[in-house]
Amino acid sequence: MQIGFIGLGKMGGNMVHRIQRDSEHTCVAFDFDPGKVAEAESHGASGAASIEEMVGQLEAPRAVWVMVPAGDPTEATVKALAELLEPGDLIVDGGNSNFHDDIRRAGELTSRNLHYVDVGTSGGIWGLDTGYCMMVGGHDEGVARLTPILDVLAPQPADGDPFGPGWRHFGAPGAGHYVKMVHNGVEYGLMQAYAEGFELMHGSRFDIDLKEVAGLWNRGSVVRSWLCELAELAFEAEGNDLEDLRGHVSDSGEGRWTIFDGIDQDVPTPVITAALYARFYSRGHGDYTHRMLAALRNQFGGHAVERSAGAG
Repeated sequence: MQIGFIGLGKMGGNMVHRIQRDSEHTCVAFDFDPGKVAEAESHGASGAASIEEMVGQLEAPRAVWVMVPAGDPTEATVKALAELLEPGDLIVDGGNSNFHDDIRRAGELTSRNLHYVDVGTSGGIWGLDTGYCMMVGGHDEGVARLTPILDVLAPQPADGDPFGPGWRHFGAPGAGHYVKMVHNGVEYGLMQAYAEGFELMHGSRFDIDLKEVAGLWNRGSVVRSWLCELAELAFEAEGNDLEDLRGHVSDSGEGRWTIFDGIDQDVPTPVITAALYARFYSRGHGDYTHRMLAALRNQFGGHAVERSAGAG
């Protein structure tokens, strides 16, 4: 299968690399940064200098995966593609769009006989090697077209695991990003609990090696997780005190959307809400808990951290 890719950042570039490395499928890659296009070409992809050139290299029926920031960049990219593609072609949004936008876009594109699939994607900078957990929404025909690519990008099942590759189709357009929205809300709460626990131990009367705690908890504990593995890596990289980091924790918006949806459904989300408010608090009063949150976001997603003045 041939697929176009727009957006070759931390995740998009690695997704192109994984497809080229691990399958017979081929990518036509575009980014506004020529250096990223050149890197994709080094992995075997065909590069393009514009969206128009990328579409021109694709054979009908075309499929294009959009991996750019949510909001205006995604909206502009989808609209540009809609003007260039032909009936029967497929647009995939693999970013962090609001599911309401997916529902609207799918309706608009269906009226033009274009397919639209939303893919909530988790895996961060580690996905190149471990695969991407993908939560998919869209009509059956579009998802069926995309399945060969999803199978390559997803984590592969262990021997004897009947679940199959690590992606699932959850329903109509918007369902994929809806599940990913809730996923990120849950992530906020988990990260907050780890950060508060590690701060408690950091401030205790005991000289506790927090890297060793994180490592131990991942060996048989009921709180073992990938986030806890990343905590171990963060302490190894930054030290027990995380002293070079500023406790400034950003948010992508999905925690907010999760809370809004909870309000709409009369479903209380006190843990997720408190975790989001803690991130707001960090932006003027960051402490150890927030330095820990910043370190975790940097580990799983390569999100930028702010360092203290004079830090190396």
